Amino acid sequence: MEIFVAATPSRREFVLRAAGLSAVLTSGALLSGCLGSGGEAAPEFLYGVASGDPLADRVILWTHARFAGSDEPVTLSFEVSTDAAFTQVRSSGTVFASAATGHTAKVDATGLQPGMSYFYRFSHGNTRSPVGSTRTLPANPVQVQMAVVSCSNFPAGFFHVYAEIARSPAQYLIHLGDYIYEYGVDGYASAGAAALGRVSVPAHELLTLADYRQRHAQYKSDPDSKVLHATMPLIAVWDDHEVANDGYLQGAQNHDPATEGAWEARRAAALQAYHEWLPIRSGSDRLRIFRSFQFGNLLSLHMLDTRLVGRDRQILINDLAGANGAAAQASAMAAYTSPGRQLLGSEQLQWLQGQLAASTATWQVLGSQVLMGRMEFPATVLTAINPADTSPAAQAAGQQAINDFLTAKATPAAQRTPAQVALLDPRINPRLGYNLDAWDGYIAARETLLGTVAQLRRRLVCLAGDTHNAWHSNLTLMGLANPALRGVKVGEEFATCSVSSPGLEVYLSALSPVQIKAIFEGVVDDLRWMDAANRGYLLMTFSASEARGEWFFVSSVTARNYTTWLAHSAALPA
Repeated sequence: MEIFVAATPSRREFVLRAAGLSAVLTSGALLSGCLGSGGEAAPEFLYGVASGDPLADRVILWTHARFAGSDEPVTLSFEVSTDAAFTQVRSSGTVFASAATGHTAKVDATGLQPGMSYFYRFSHGNTRSPVGSTRTLPANPVQVQMAVVSCSNFPAGFFHVYAEIARSPAQYLIHLGDYIYEYGVDGYASAGAAALGRVSVPAHELLTLADYRQRHAQYKSDPDSKVLHATMPLIAVWDDHEVANDGYLQGAQNHDPATEGAWEARRAAALQAYHEWLPIRSGSDRLRIFRSFQFGNLLSLHMLDTRLVGRDRQILINDLAGANGAAAQASAMAAYTSPGRQLLGSEQLQWLQGQLAASTATWQVLGSQVLMGRMEFPATVLTAINPADTSPAAQAAGQQAINDFLTAKATPAAQRTPAQVALLDPRINPRLGYNLDAWDGYIAARETLLGTVAQLRRRLVCLAGDTHNAWHSNLTLMGLANPALRGVKVGEEFATCSVSSPGLEVYLSALSPVQIKAIFEGVVDDLRWMDAANRGYLLMTFSASEARGEWFFVSSVTARNYTTWLAHSAALPA
């Protein structure tokens, strides 16, 4: 049994130094010429290298190579070695970077050994790319460590979180989506971009393949991104902003067919760029991204697509809460409670159920873009709180509704007034998820999945992102088919905050982060802990005895100087 641990300091420090030097070189004029040391045309490696989708015997390698000012294809050699001097090459071959792929190149490097760390590089003649470090999946690990991230918004701030992960003991990077954002220069979280030198390009919202390619290139130009990708392999899924905000199977909130063309054309362009610019193992169907990774008998990681492949259109919370009238509420409630309402889609659900049934690993881990935990608020609170209305009267009404519910909850049952009993009775004051873009808007689909896990008696951990804040929740059944099962715990969810995107502290700006935290932790039954103020990442450590989550935060994403600290730690025993 091998003890699968992080790369040694010398290996990690070597890659960090090499990637950092590459960032300096490629940002200036030192690589502006086109001649190598032997006088041949020399391609530029402006965006570093990356690896991803590791298996026990192979890993995807990625780079971008282009002759300056030319669309001529570049023939590249790749090498994978156990040593930094590349004297022990274990895999090699040829790959091409051409205009047809946006001048990106990726290759599946095969013939590797399980649980091994490797160096890799690309070359054209005497011109070489930066050196990267990667690793395969272990055959029988004692421990596995993963850094989990989500929502990396270039104009919102620096990617300090990426730099910290590169220095961490993480062995794999799990990105749960919103790797890029599609907005133009005046879009979401861009107010401070000019002062930071991080204005989005292109300036307009992304619609075409050229647009999405240019935005991916900008994100890959970030020095901290280049360092992190050169340090460890990536396992990624998309969320909505890789295409357009609040996407679903047939469209998106941020897509207007009348002015922006067919949704299917925009989605196809976005997904082509995604597959080009990320080290993901691409099949013939680029829309199918759900897949599993086996870490011996310790854990099975199932990466899901909760966004594009099977999702029904989102329900509006104001409709469901009755704020838009009885007819809208009845229609929303019918959709909300429909047993056929889909988030994964039938094909993906059947695939996942098969994976869960077949796996013998200690831990079943889901990579889900959106929160699975039940973030349920009483309808009286949801109806009273309107973030768009910042008037003193509206804020006071919302706070009063919260106080009334919390007071009723804290009052001993024998001493509650009839009004308090009614507030706590879900038949009178229904509990509704506040974020219906998450699993809370797809309750039958969630119940089916959690019911499968419960029936199979699997140890479940769900990883999630999307909200820009950090969460730790119990995963429980609603008892839709059998009320006696309501509240039965099936697993736990560990959700990361964002790399740079702002969170509830901005959305609920009338409240302080301390107040937001107190409200959520006081009202939401399944919520064990949350943070409403910080950016950072989640470090997950899996062993035979426990699954442990550690939330690390950075003090700022808008200042060059910052500090990092461990904010919270929680463990789920096996």
